[in-house]
Amino acid sequence: MRKYKKEESGDFLLANLSAMMSHGFKSSKQDFTFGPWRVTAAKTHIMKSKDIERLADEMHMPSLPEMLFGDNVLRIQHTDGFGIEFNAIDALKRVNNMEDSVKVACAQEWQESRADSEHSKEVVKRYDWTYTTDYRGTLLGDELKIKVTPTTERIDMEKLKAREQIMFFEEVLLFEDELHDHGVSMISVKIRVMPTSFFVLLRFFLRVDGVLIRINDTRVYHEAGRNYMLREFSTRESKVSALRHVPPALYTDPNEIAQHLPLRLTECEKLEMPELNLPSSSTDMQQ
Repeated sequence: MRKYKKEESGDFLLANLSAMMSHGFKSSKQDFTFGPWRVTAAKTHIMKSKDIERLADEMHMPSLPEMLFGDNVLRIQHTDGFGIEFNAIDALKRVNNMEDSVKVACAQEWQESRADSEHSKEVVKRYDWTYTTDYRGTLLGDELKIKVTPTTERIDMEKLKAREQIMFFEEVLLFEDELHDHGVSMISVKIRVMPTSFFVLLRFFLRVDGVLIRINDTRVYHEAGRNYMLREFSTRESKVSALRHVPPALYTDPNEIAQHLPLRLTECEKLEMPELNLPSSSTDMQQ
């Protein structure tokens, strides 16, 4: 298994690993066991047009992302049923379709800058045409549920730089749209599993050419033997006019441009598991 340099951050490592993977639409399903947890990464084809139309009607939205992977999922589930998963449908349910939202104001600014665009006449419809979502994952479980509480504890990113074997890695694309060739809106989730922990990065990336760049990140970290996960949500955003000092070539690379976007919001949560006898030794966490 690959070892990695100490100076590489958890996010940077995920970016490097994903860059080595193909982005084809071939169906696949992978399972990996991490102590009492089962990690499932399922990837398949884009949703069919008729299914997208039906879903759009259900969500009261004029349109949905042009590449919507409705059956793609990354799931982390405990043997007792509770857990967390990441899927496209639930991500879209968090899209704001209120007419007076800040996002529509951005759309109007974009509309003025693209007066000749055919799509510019559509963006004022009652939905967020950028598909911005603050989705942080879907909690699983019927009788046993994870308890979510605010916390001041943070994910130790330095610990994620330690030299540790990567036992499992996967990236799952949930949806992507090119905003009628005037940018991109996409959300994907990546996971890496080490012998003593796992780390998840869910990233929504929005670039509206000439107007705005926004990144919503959700990071989930669990250390073997602990009865909780840490979840951190952050929003970074900037108008393109404020990024004149940044080479435009970086605008299309989320991992690079993220370093130049001001942090607008951070929320930290502890996802506490139901009382169970979890293994306390990292030796129990092997596949």
